[in-house]
Amino acid sequence: MEDIDILDTSDNDVTDDGPAPRPQSLMLAFFGNHVLEQGDLCVYSGSIIDALGRVGVGEQAVRSTLTRMVNRGLLRRQREGRRMYFGLTPQAARVLEGGRDRIWKQGAVNDDWDGSWTLLAFSLPDSWKRQRHDLRSRLAWSGFGALYSGLWIAPGHVDVSSVVSELGLSAHVKIFHSVADVATDIGTMISDTWDLESIAARYVSFDKRWTAHLSAGSGEDPIGTRLRLVSEWLWTIRADPRLPARHLPPEWPARPAQETFRRVAEQTAGPAQLMARDLLETAPLR
Repeated sequence: MEDIDILDTSDNDVTDDGPAPRPQSLMLAFFGNHVLEQGDLCVYSGSIIDALGRVGVGEQAVRSTLTRMVNRGLLRRQREGRRMYFGLTPQAARVLEGGRDRIWKQGAVNDDWDGSWTLLAFSLPDSWKRQRHDLRSRLAWSGFGALYSGLWIAPGHVDVSSVVSELGLSAHVKIFHSVADVATDIGTMISDTWDLESIAARYVSFDKRWTAHLSAGSGEDPIGTRLRLVSEWLWTIRADPRLPARHLPPEWPARPAQETFRRVAEQTAGPAQLMARDLLETAPLR
């Protein structure tokens, strides 16, 4: 489905300076930062071009991304005189609300796991490659990992019934909620199911880059900094299903990385809002 494509930053190029977010990822970060909380609001295309230009996205790339997202039902286009404005569709708003909850409410560190697991078993015809890809992508974003090829598992009680229904796969999927037997080594199961080394490396890399940013001071413009920050943090936490902290290796790097993220976010929140009021041309969404 479309919403996983919005949040899928797995194809980003990664350099020593961190992942290079795709224009669509930055576009969603822009609307999440400056439109989602404002309600029915749309933004002038020139303002969007200005904002994304601050993070290196060219005008043509912005315009083509806007058109593509309108065609996919993610943005609404609205003409005001000779100018074109863009606002969120209900679908895109739901996706951004989910991302907001993941970032600000749930956080990256799972200290309150209740010992339960959600198991999802599926069996699809060999010819259903697209359906299999879509299901796996949606499961990964929902926090699942492949325990076996057709058996996926996630910590806690995860409601994925709507995901399965939207994909039209209800007849091919079975979902269970359970706890592990005492004979199960949960730490080993986690390390066998998820690539902990890769997940940890993302956190370490994020923390290193943004700690350096804090040390360097706040000379950059806050809108651009915040767009990069949120896009990169989503890329970082995307691979982490909030695994139970007590079953992870000692000194798991999610906690310091999250503290760094929140420090930079707090540092840029007020200045970014003030700058947005001056720079962004908006109109009520009809």
